[in-house]
Amino acid sequence: MQTSFTLAQLADPAIQASNEILRKCVHCGFCTATCPTYVLLGDERDSPRGRIYLIKQMLESGRPADEDTVRHVDRCLSCLSCMTTCPSSVHYMHLVDHARAYIEETYRRPFFDRILRRLLARVLPDPKLFRWSLRAAQLGRPFRFLLPARLKGMVAMAPKRLPRASATDRPQVFRAEGSRRMRVALMTGCAQKVLDPKINEATIRLLTRHGCEVVVAEGAGCCGALTHHMGREDDALAKAKANIAAWHREYEGEGLDAVVINASGCGTTVKDYGFMLRSDPQWSARAAIVAGLAKDVTEVLRELQLKPTGAAEKLTVAYHSACSLQHGQKITALPKQLLAEAGFAVRDVPEAHLCCGSAGTYNLLQPELATQLRDRKVENIRSTGADAVAAGNIGCLVQIGGGLARDGGRPIPVLHTVELLDWATGGPRPAALG
Repeated sequence: MQTSFTLAQLADPAIQASNEILRKCVHCGFCTATCPTYVLLGDERDSPRGRIYLIKQMLESGRPADEDTVRHVDRCLSCLSCMTTCPSSVHYMHLVDHARAYIEETYRRPFFDRILRRLLARVLPDPKLFRWSLRAAQLGRPFRFLLPARLKGMVAMAPKRLPRASATDRPQVFRAEGSRRMRVALMTGCAQKVLDPKINEATIRLLTRHGCEVVVAEGAGCCGALTHHMGREDDALAKAKANIAAWHREYEGEGLDAVVINASGCGTTVKDYGFMLRSDPQWSARAAIVAGLAKDVTEVLRELQLKPTGAAEKLTVAYHSACSLQHGQKITALPKQLLAEAGFAVRDVPEAHLCCGSAGTYNLLQPELATQLRDRKVENIRSTGADAVAAGNIGCLVQIGGGLARDGGRPIPVLHTVELLDWATGGPRPAALG
């Protein structure tokens, strides 16, 4: 694709990076076949190729973003299926992230949208605020008919029962059982430890049982993905720097073999810290080190070579491949292999490349499209006849679990992959299985 940025524009590192991405696109259209919004809507502007044209025009003009461009960029899930499909290796993720930051800087959204986005950006990454907001939603559930449509849907999505905070979330060190084989930092996250603290607990048991010393580092928190994908770059970079400082301290102290991440949406962002801070001389080197240490929990489990005990039931498990794992991190077969080696019968979900509609805050900001994608995913999961669903991202677990609970069909528990692997190697039976 030809571009016509001025030399002055190309002096901006963000424009320079986007220019290189744009020039790789050859208009082939392969991406349209795997883009969830194009599959649903059939509108070229809601395909990666169409959005690339809109972003190119917006950035080249240097003018504030217009309503039409904002609408179609907002509809993008950042599922990155297009990057898996693209034969030209167009790095769409970096391009659309730049577009969102540009939109946030130049476009004034309607009043309610501004308030909603500020609210989500403030509450979701803060576990204390998020917990209080969910409690408020529980109290307000009987009165949700009085709320605007979007807020009504958000209240309906709040869990009816909120688990207690886990003692594993505070900064501490969990010693390895037996001889220490690895020392790792665990990212405990933000929303996940409020919605389902059992995931971190299972991860710690699983790692320590197999010889890992696990550190929950002082000062580490939200990865910044939620605000990064909303275009709020200053906020996202502040969160990234806090994590980098916390983990780099451990790396320089007693050493780290990995930063383990059990929410794949977070993992994709942490692995990109080097790019996000590439132009900051104070942080770029440390960011690159942390990005290199970042691993999805399944990558570390493969190195540890799990030892199943044979105690777990032989369940048939439908494996949902989170977009951030299969497209963002290119990890596809590994989780299924681990589950199969642990004794579970693993089944692929049809249309596995299509997003479930969660996508960070997407199901809150684009509820109509998210619901269509969720229902399509639930139907595909039910077609497998599985006893349970496994996935590696909290957003997917909540989205799919909500869909399965609402469709009136046979109850199917939805679990994180590590919960099943923990059970198979000597841990407790997951509570979700009843």
